[in-house]
Amino acid sequence: MTTPSILSTPVSDVDPFSPGVLEDPLPFQAELRDAGAVVHLSTYDAYAMGRYEQVKAALSDWQTFQSAAGVGLSNFRYEKPWRPPSLLLEADPPHHDAPRAVLSKILGPREIRRLGEAWAADAQSLVEDLLSKGTEFDAVVDLAAAFPLRVFPDAVGIPQAGRENLLPYGDHVFNAFGPHNELVAKGAPRVPELSASIAAQCARGVLAPGGFGAQIWAAADRGDITEAQAPLIVRSLLTAGVDTTVNGLAAVLYAFATNPDQWARLRENPALARTAFDEAVRLESPVQTFFRTTTRDIEVGGTFIPEGKKILMFLGSANRDPRRWENPDAFDLSRDPSGHVGFGFGIHQCVGQHIARMEAATLLEVLARRVTSFNISGPTRRHHNNTLRAWESLPVSIRTA
Repeated sequence: MTTPSILSTPVSDVDPFSPGVLEDPLPFQAELRDAGAVVHLSTYDAYAMGRYEQVKAALSDWQTFQSAAGVGLSNFRYEKPWRPPSLLLEADPPHHDAPRAVLSKILGPREIRRLGEAWAADAQSLVEDLLSKGTEFDAVVDLAAAFPLRVFPDAVGIPQAGRENLLPYGDHVFNAFGPHNELVAKGAPRVPELSASIAAQCARGVLAPGGFGAQIWAAADRGDITEAQAPLIVRSLLTAGVDTTVNGLAAVLYAFATNPDQWARLRENPALARTAFDEAVRLESPVQTFFRTTTRDIEVGGTFIPEGKKILMFLGSANRDPRRWENPDAFDLSRDPSGHVGFGFGIHQCVGQHIARMEAATLLEVLARRVTSFNISGPTRRHHNNTLRAWESLPVSIRTA
């Protein structure tokens, strides 16, 4: 990474989607932050932001940094999307307003509180079943993936058939936000099958009464959204509501397994469960990157960015920026992690974050009552994705209360 002169834009020829960077993005992100407020990525002729100040500002300024041209590398001004764009992630006002308002109401803190008792029972059952089989297991497969896949599809109201496609479909969607590399090519053969499966689960007739999906269709009946928008909004829930939570849960479990003192703090004060999840989301940032597109010529941090250019915002880098966070690489439950951009920021901030927090807190509170310690018990493996910071395997051994 080079900075030719004070007046010129720092340039990097590193591919942030290469296997090495996806395996361990932290060294590249540190170089990115040190190089400047904005860095030109020569591989993709795009501009990158790795510092907290600029990332947060760009996320907040939808008028200048638009989402409607796609939140991936593909520019919808010139390229046809491989699927209908998301009405939440890939739309700006006014098209973004009605779908966002409907989901914000359905997924609001008060509305989802009614799920708490049932989810606590599900978490208790899952943990007891797991512990009855022994004290060694894979925290990704047996906890981080198992719990969201147990409770979230039920909350949406989708049928049992086809749920096995949720994670692979989401994995491909998040890969497709990046370049057309080997990760996208690997998922491409299943796209027709997976897309058809997810579309079938968004139809009015298959959704259980009272679930999030049925409530979205009821909003269409009221005229709050159109009938054409309803299945796309349900699809957004299914796309963004599983993989991100799975990887957020894996992140917090890994953080506790490698920071036993913080697990002891949580056991002493289970009310820290939500803080712990947000601190893990800050530290690991399950959603590492999103793109925007400039709607006008703009200067950021002394760098001129022309209209129509892709901007790659490194959320994970911003969340470890020492200009914003003290001791940013530490997992610390005494920290106030609010303000992190792991859920985005501004009008496109994750509408399902309250659901994710409740899922995580529910599971952590049950674990805190039953598990005295976590330890990594074998080789861990990352799962590479162009957008997500994900885990493939996280073997742990535990001690129980």
